[in-house]
Amino acid sequence: MNEQIANIQSQALELIAASTDERTLDDARVASIGKKGTLSLAGALIKDIPKEEKAAFGQSLNAARTAINSAISEKQAALQEIADKAALSGIDITLPARSLPAGGLHPLTLIRDEATQVLRRMGFALADGPEIEDEYHCFDALNTPADHPARNEKDTFYFNSGKLLRTHTSSVQIRTMETAAPPIRIIAPGSAYRRDEIDATHLSVFNQLEGLFVDTDVTLPDLKGTLEYFFHEMFGTTTEVRFRPHFFPFTEPSFEIDVKLQIKGQAPRWIEVAGCGMVDPAVFEAINATRKDNALDPEKVTGFAFGMGIDRLAMIRWGIKDIRLLIENDTRFLSQFA
Repeated sequence: MNEQIANIQSQALELIAASTDERTLDDARVASIGKKGTLSLAGALIKDIPKEEKAAFGQSLNAARTAINSAISEKQAALQEIADKAALSGIDITLPARSLPAGGLHPLTLIRDEATQVLRRMGFALADGPEIEDEYHCFDALNTPADHPARNEKDTFYFNSGKLLRTHTSSVQIRTMETAAPPIRIIAPGSAYRRDEIDATHLSVFNQLEGLFVDTDVTLPDLKGTLEYFFHEMFGTTTEVRFRPHFFPFTEPSFEIDVKLQIKGQAPRWIEVAGCGMVDPAVFEAINATRKDNALDPEKVTGFAFGMGIDRLAMIRWGIKDIRLLIENDTRFLSQFA
């Protein structure tokens, strides 16, 4: 029987070697190790072999099957190599390759990631919240009176349910303080929505980056130093930064922040980039009422908050004169950032 197995193996290897394509190779496989192939039929005879010879017969059978499978794999590789060479035979590899357009991140993504990295290095953690908000988190907890213009339907997108599209990411600050105890140091990048007329400097959907730091002994110099460092990192260490007194319902004192924009060929000019201030004690008291504790006791903790438009940062960084360029998906514009 072992001689018969050897003959079957020899004939199978000859058929495999003589195969000229995938079809004839598969025919050789079926003829030898297929369900009704010569080696498979020979294996079925093991039941008739004396018990003392079965082990040796089985070893011969397995060895022959292994050799045939190995020869089939080698032949398949050889045939594939021949096919690959034939497919490439008409290609002139000396021709220059076609250039492919390079992709890249959107400028808003670039500036958001850079701003986030600067603030992360300063110890701020990322926080997130829903874009569909309620009036409490968007206005009430932020000490915004009922007659404030921002609460008017002409300024804010309301749903029939009474909920609204958040007008700023300050609501994330409120939600964070509701669940976390000081020290709190977070930033909240994300989309905001307002009923603004779309023009060269305004969009109804824009991107904000807000920050909050609450702890004991947080002072106005801490706020000033944090934001001056941030804008120097974003626009260069020689960038001039100024703070102008302003009013926000949720901070006291409050400031607008300007940086001096210097574009080649134009006279330097101040441009508003952010708002900030020390967290109003009324905000802490409103959140304590929600938490039902005194974790944010305004007699013990202080904090500062700031907010800026990511779109505005991009316009300053690259001298973009029309904010609409950032949403029009014009590849002629976007390719400059790839």
